Amino acid sequence: MLFIALVKFRGELTDEVVARNLKDIEDDTGGQIRYVGAYWTLGRYDNVIIYEAPDEKVAMEMALRRADRMEIETLVALPADASSPTGPT
Repeated sequence: MLFIALVKFRGELTDEVVARNLKDIEDDTGGQIRYVGAYWTLGRYDNVIIYEAPDEKVAMEMALRRADRMEIETLVALPADASSPTGPT
């Protein structure tokens, strides 16, 4: 399953916070998470992360491990193509 995480850091973005997050990403990739892309953003969110996980439970566990230092809004991403029943008409 594909997920999009909208990330807002809770406090000041320090070198320690960045290092801890990089360590979390390293740990995730040794497990069931595969990162597709990570982007710094301007506006309401600090980062947008696109990743794959086998199910919602794994995606939620990933977000909960970071709850002390960031707010994460997670979206399930579904393909939007013309052959989809909900696609363009």
